[in-house]
Amino acid sequence: MKIDIIKLLDNKKLKEIIIKIGEIGEKNDIPVYIVGGVIRDTLLNNSTSDLDILVVGDGIKFADMVAKDFSIKTVIKYKKFGTAMIPLKDINLEITSARKEVYKQNSRKPKIFYTELKEDLKRRDFTINSMAVDIRPSFLGDFYDPFNGIQDLNQKIIRTPLDAKTTFFDDPLRMLRAIRFSTQLNYNIDKNTFNGVINTAERIKIISFERVRDELLKILSTSKPSIGLLLMEKSGLMQILFPEISALKGVEKRNGFFHKDVFEHTLTVVDNITKYTDDPILRLTALFHDVGKPSTKHYRKDIGWTYYGHEDVGATMFESIGKKLKLSTKTIKYIIKLIRLHLRPIAIASNTVTDSAVRRLMVETGDDIEDLLLLCRADITSKNEYKVKNFMNNFNFVEKRIVEVEERDKLRNFKSPVGGDEIMKIFDIIPGPLVGRIKSMIESQILDGKIKNEYDATKSFILNNKKSIIEKIEHEN
Repeated sequence: MKIDIIKLLDNKKLKEIIIKIGEIGEKNDIPVYIVGGVIRDTLLNNSTSDLDILVVGDGIKFADMVAKDFSIKTVIKYKKFGTAMIPLKDINLEITSARKEVYKQNSRKPKIFYTELKEDLKRRDFTINSMAVDIRPSFLGDFYDPFNGIQDLNQKIIRTPLDAKTTFFDDPLRMLRAIRFSTQLNYNIDKNTFNGVINTAERIKIISFERVRDELLKILSTSKPSIGLLLMEKSGLMQILFPEISALKGVEKRNGFFHKDVFEHTLTVVDNITKYTDDPILRLTALFHDVGKPSTKHYRKDIGWTYYGHEDVGATMFESIGKKLKLSTKTIKYIIKLIRLHLRPIAIASNTVTDSAVRRLMVETGDDIEDLLLLCRADITSKNEYKVKNFMNNFNFVEKRIVEVEERDKLRNFKSPVGGDEIMKIFDIIPGPLVGRIKSMIESQILDGKIKNEYDATKSFILNNKKSIIEKIEHEN
C-alpha cells in the first residue's frame, strides 16, 4: 500500500524537508521513514510542525549528514538512545535509529538494541502512532502499518500495538498519553487498553512529576478537559497522582440536606472556563480552586452543609501541590492568589457595595483581576437558569464597577504615591517596621477614599496628620 504523504501535507516547508531527507537516505543507501504523529495528523487533516524521522541504521550519523546538507552546525545528540534533534525554524525535527527497548521493574532507563522497522513500530505507544512511510524517492509513499493503525484511526480508537500491560510497563507515562489522546481526538480507549491502565496504574509513580505535569496541561488544553479528568479518576491515576482531586468525590445526606458533588462541580468549572480562556494555567487553577472543601466540610442543623474558609485552606494546600508539579514560584503564587480570592467578587456583587471594597479587591488581585473574574464566571454551575442569569448579572455589575473605579482612581499595580524614603524624611525615622506600618496606613486611607491616589494629595495628608498617624500606630500596638 502507498500513501502520497507529500501531497497530503499542507505545510510547504515540511514537504521540502521530507523530500530532501529522503534523497539523503537514498544517496547513502539508508532506509529512512517518517513515523508517528506527522502521519497521524496528516491523515486527520491536522496541521503539524513535528517531524519524526526513523532510520534503519545509525540515527546519529544520519543526523550529521542531514545537518551538513542543511548547513546546520548544531545537532543535539542523545547517543544512548540513537536520537538527535536538529533545530529548524518552525519545525521540530527528530531523527532516531530503529530500536527496541528492554526495561527493568523499577526503572525508566531501558537497555537499547538497534533493530528493524517492525520491531521499532512495535515498541511505540499506540497503533495510531505505529505507522511509517518510506520517503526515499525510489520507495516514496510505501506505507507500513503492521498493527492496523489506520483502521483504528478511522474507527476512532486508542489501542496499544502490544499487550497493554507490556506497553505501559515499558513507559508508564503512556497511560496518561492514552487519556490525553482520547481527550484531544475524542476517541474511545480500547477496553483491553483501558484495563491495562487500571492494572498498571501504580507504576505511574516512577515517572517524574515534570512529565506528569506536561500531560496534565495538555489534557487541560483540550476543548473538553473533563473527558480526560474523568478517565484519570476511573482508571485510578487521579487517586495516585492527585488524591486531593479524588477526595472531592461523593455526596453526603443528613436530615434532608444534600451538598453537590464537588468533583462533578469541578469538572464542570474546568469545562466552563475553556469558553473564556486557552491559558492552561488558568484552567489548572479551575481544577484546584475548591481543593480545600473536603477538609472544611461541616454540617449545621439550621442551614445544612458549609465549607467556611475553604478558599484559604485550598490556597495553603496548593503551595505543596504546585511544588510537586514543579511549577515556577511565580505561577504557584498566581494560582494561590486566585484560589484565595475566588469567592470575593460575588461577595461584592450588590448595589450597596462600597468603592472601598472594589478598590481593595483590585489591589489584592492586581493585574490578575480579569483572570479572577473569568474563574468566578466559570464557577457558576447551577442547573437553575434563573440563578445563573442572576449571578451573571451580578458579575456584569462587578466588572462595570471595577472599570469605573480603575478609570477614576488609577489603581492598577497600586502602591502609596509617597515612598518609604520620603516617609523616613518626613517622620525623621530610620529604616524599620514603622516605615511599613505608616505606608500601610496611608494606603488604607487611599483605598477607603479618604485620600486621592495622587502624590500631592497624599503628601499633604501626611504632613497635616503626622502626629495622629504615629498616635494611631502606637495605640494599635
